[in-house]
Formats: sequence, structure tokens, C-alpha cells
Amino acid sequence: MRIAIIGQAAFGAAVYERLRQDGHEMAGVFTPPEGSRPDPLAEAAREHGVPLLQARRWQRKGVVDEEVFARYAATEPELNVMAFVTQIIPARVLDHPPQATIQYHPSLLPRHRGRSAINHAILQGDDETGLTIFWVDDGIDTGPVLLRKRVPIGEDDTLNSLYRDHLFPLGVEAMSEAVALVAGGDPPRIVQDEALATYEPPWEGDIAEIDWTLPAMEVHNFIRGSDRQPGAWTTLDGAPVRLYGSTRAEASPGPPGSVAALDESGLTVRCGDGGAVRLDTAMPEGARRGPIGEWAAGAGVAVGTQFG
Repeated sequence: MRIAIIGQAAFGAAVYERLRQDGHEMAGVFTPPEGSRPDPLAEAAREHGVPLLQARRWQRKGVVDEEVFARYAATEPELNVMAFVTQIIPARVLDHPPQATIQYHPSLLPRHRGRSAINHAILQGDDETGLTIFWVDDGIDTGPVLLRKRVPIGEDDTLNSLYRDHLFPLGVEAMSEAVALVAGGDPPRIVQDEALATYEPPWEGDIAEIDWTLPAMEVHNFIRGSDRQPGAWTTLDGAPVRLYGSTRAEASPGPPGSVAALDESGLTVRCGDGGAVRLDTAMPEGARRGPIGEWAAGAGVAVGTQFG
């Protein structure tokens, strides 16, 4: 099958390589323009002599850029595969191939639509998530489902670990399976149940300020659901610091947000229900992420210090 890969980054490159190994023909690769570092998917296309288009945008003011579309259409894809897409792709492109377009999404759709799906699964305390390969329509993650794969969420899983260890590699395998289903004819198109749908806004920027008055489990979920992006943060004497590496802990009674214990390997902070969380990494504003003990020593943190 002739496939157009629309995407970027390591995941896009891994999907590209797997589909090539499966014997599919790469009709073209479509990525955003590169910055100071080469994009892995674009590099793969260059290595194999596959047509590469890096349009800054596919449309202007809602109108398809005809030059960009013509270059895309000239590759004559039978199927679009979207793998880590951040650009807005026009419906004319999505509907152009005979087999239309399929896309990877890191949740069990229709739950957790939106681009911060992994964050919100952990933030909300889900014990399970997964991935969905679906047929793209004009909504946000609303198209019919081709296949789903389930993944348990461990007690201390973070955004980073869940994606790296589970949703990334399983997503590559699932995309291989999905394309095989399309190539085989009559692939599934399961309509999503809108009664079960949730959509959460992007979990980005400085949104993740820690509320230490919440129960320890909620604080734990909040920190690990923001680890490593955007990074849960609190303040010390008015200065922000991002905290990582949360685990549940016990602590003596004290005010929420106060330091209950501290050593070179970690720092324990009390929460609103009498429980606590232990943290091992900190990143103060304008500095690199590093061991929390080193930062605490330099910042004068001690047992009883109050955050927030």
C-alpha cells in the first residue's frame, strides 16, 4: 500500500520505519519545518529518497494552499497515516486518498479527547488507559475507531514513563496492525459513543500549580501527571520551583505544604489529608532539573519549611 506519513519526531519516524519493514511503500513524508535540530521523520525520508514536504501551513485563513496540496497529491497516496501531528490538516487532504486517513491517539477514545490525553488520564487517577487508531473526520478525535489497545497505569507511572515504556512502542505496533487491516479490506469503523466522551483542554504552560491542601493521592496524581511536561510547580518565598519524581509517603502531623523530612535522596511534603508525597527532583526557575537534595541545600530548605 502507498502511504503518506504526516507527522514528526521520534514516534513518526518509528511508525515510518515499521511500515517500511511491513513492506508498504512510502509515497511521501509531510512534517512541519525543522528548527535547529533535524526531525527524525524528515531524516528518515531523506535517507531513503522519499519525497519530503515541510510546509509551514497547509491552509491560509481556512483556504487550502493550492501549491502545498498539489505537491501532496502528486505523491498519489492510497492512505494517510498521521503520527504525532501538531498542524491543522485540511479535510481536503484527509479525504483525498482512496482509503482516507487514520491517526494514533494516546487514550481509549472517546475518553480523553484532546492533545493532553496522557496527562489527564493520570491527573484524574485512572488505573487504565490505552491508545486508539481512528479514522479522522472534521472533529477533534471524534472519528470512527479502527482499533484500541489497553494499558494499565502503575501507581507511580508518570506522563513520561507511560508514554516511553508503553504508549509509544505499543502505538507503533498498533499502527502496523491498523494499516494491515486497511490493506486487507473491510477494516472496522466503530462509531464512538458520545455519551462516554470527555474532552480536556491542553495541560501546558504554567497551569500546574500544586495545591498542597488536597489529599495526598490527588497531589501525587497531579505531580506525576505533569511529569515531565509542563512540570508541577510550587513556590518558596515567592520563587517558583518545579517538582518531579513523586511517590506516596507517611509524615508526622503538620500544615499542608510543609516539609516533613529531607535528605540527599528526597524531600517529603505534607498534604491536606495528613498524608504526604516524597519528591526526588527539582527545577528552580532559570536552572536545570537536578536532585532535589542539592537544590534544597542551596535554597535553605529544612524540615518545617513551607511551600506555596
